Amino acid sequence: MTGTLLLAAAPIGRPEDASSRLRAALADAPVVAAEDTRRLRRLASDLGVDVRGRVVSYFDQNEKARADELLAELLAGRDVLVITDAGMPGVSDPGYRLVRAAVAADVPMSVLPGPSAVTTALVLSGLPTDRFCFEGFPPRKDGERARRFAALADEPRTMVFFESTHRIAAALDAMAAAFGADRPAAVCRELTKTYEEVRRGPLGELAGWARDGVRGEITVVVGGAPEPAGLTDPGDLAAAVAAREATGTRRNRAVAEIAKENGVPRAVVYDAVVRARGGRA
Repeated sequence: MTGTLLLAAAPIGRPEDASSRLRAALADAPVVAAEDTRRLRRLASDLGVDVRGRVVSYFDQNEKARADELLAELLAGRDVLVITDAGMPGVSDPGYRLVRAAVAADVPMSVLPGPSAVTTALVLSGLPTDRFCFEGFPPRKDGERARRFAALADEPRTMVFFESTHRIAAALDAMAAAFGADRPAAVCRELTKTYEEVRRGPLGELAGWARDGVRGEITVVVGGAPEPAGLTDPGDLAAAVAAREATGTRRNRAVAEIAKENGVPRAVVYDAVVRARGGRA
């Protein structure tokens, strides 16, 4: 029998957001792997929980080496609880390597769900929530960051990023350059905490605001790229059909495809093709 790997979401601000399952797991787990053992002790104290299991540190710098040790504990039959400073282990926090090792070793896992800065900021942003992607922390170096944002310039989904107080101004400047100064966005800081703030507006405006300094834990939500405008000119529609036919597509199918792609009735595209051919179908 192996132990169970427990992945616990920690409150992102207020301790009272902790679930009863987290309280029970902190008290009962034989091994607790914490990103910051001091913050774990402080959280446990706030929750009135006595952590009786062995507590080990598990952070970015020792994640690879510690994963082997924790896997050994699991294979020996002991449950391991992984908890990071805030949010869910493995989401821009340590945990992914251990999860992969547990999957490979067929170790059972369970998630203790809880608060998430990603979904909290997404909902508060006022931007579309039906489709979104999480991009984590942007690269620190200017050139790498610019290339990352350039690659996302045409992303149609709402995007969610994490950023530090020291780099938020530069990151917003780079976003405005890559996505356009008018792209709608929201900067969310200190989510669920006493001084929670959500600043909404176009990226250019937010970049100017951030130059005076922004403190706290920061999540940035950026609207997706607008849908490209479809073809409407009859000559352009006819030319698009001709180009599609040149690749071997039959005319009726080409007309249907161009109509669908540009959001115009099929009859409009067909009429454009007929006129372009001098009245010949």
